[in-house]
Amino acid sequence: MLLRGCLFTSSSRVYRCRERLGAFSEVVLAEEKRTQKLVAIKCIPKKALEGKENSIENEIAVLHKIKHANIVSLEDIYESKSHLYLVMQLVSGGELFDRIVEKGFYTEKDASKLIQQILDAVKYLHDMGIVHRDLKPENLLYYSMEEDSKIMISDFGLSKIEGSGSVMSTACGTPGYVAPEVLAQKPYSKAVDCWSIGVIAYILLCGYPPFYDENDAKLFEQILKAEYEFDSPYWDDISDSAKDFIVHLMEKDPRKRYTCEQALQHPWIAGDTALDKNIHESVSAQIRKNFAKSKWKVSCSLFFLQRDILQPHCRHFRDGVFLYSREPTRSRGPEIVPLRSVVQCSAIPKAYSLLKNPNYISPIRPKFTYL
Repeated sequence: MLLRGCLFTSSSRVYRCRERLGAFSEVVLAEEKRTQKLVAIKCIPKKALEGKENSIENEIAVLHKIKHANIVSLEDIYESKSHLYLVMQLVSGGELFDRIVEKGFYTEKDASKLIQQILDAVKYLHDMGIVHRDLKPENLLYYSMEEDSKIMISDFGLSKIEGSGSVMSTACGTPGYVAPEVLAQKPYSKAVDCWSIGVIAYILLCGYPPFYDENDAKLFEQILKAEYEFDSPYWDDISDSAKDFIVHLMEKDPRKRYTCEQALQHPWIAGDTALDKNIHESVSAQIRKNFAKSKWKVSCSLFFLQRDILQPHCRHFRDGVFLYSREPTRSRGPEIVPLRSVVQCSAIPKAYSLLKNPNYISPIRPKFTYL
């Protein structure tokens, strides 16, 4: 475990750990001492990797190969007897849907610019022989809180490097975004990523998914048939060009489906057919309705509870450390408990009562995305 204030040495670099970012996965905000650059260190217990060695090796191999402005990069890697530490580029702008909901003005052009960045990054991956295989809004993060921040692709846990003559056939991905050929258990190609981008573009323009059913079997049946509609009234103000773009990406036959290169040349991306009309009210309302983060990730605010509530009341701690951890069990909900470095904190009861409240949202907007 990496504690606040501790020094972490990896190859020729030295990092000072500052805060813990994740409530469940162990991700630590750290600063490289020489450059003062902030990074996120993902701490993976080796016990958790037993039987999954190939998966993490594949992810690291992929991350080592890629360097693109719209892809979260692997900065460094270190291995101890008990843990594997991945030093990742820090992205602090939050998730895609959160930012859209927060906006007061959102248009087709905004969606087009987002999709253009995603297409550009995925084309780069495909040119490198890499298939992401799990493109979805949750894996699209903003680099910073700036209004014009770029979008970043993350999470390469299911990615695959295409080998010469090799065929992909493993069923993987996220229901709702997975291509028909994957569900049909047929050999597939990098075209599966293009289908997923089509699904994302659909959601960005209306706020709800093209395929939905509480029953997975029925959901998969819809996807296998590529059955989706541009429903009124939600699509009434969306351009025909945008619909045409989606139709070419969400093409059932992967041989006819647009590649990233073709999609980048479509008028909705490369031309001026994306409309300037404000669609924020309708899209944000549907996003809130259909993608409420379980419902808004109660786990969200460990970092902010510590900073805004716990830290001002903490007076007794060892080595200047005051980190806390939520530990839910099957028999009770989440609670806040001191780590072994903490001697006492009078704010624990207050924090505990807040965390038990499923409607609690930090008064400070989250600035760090939990990896």
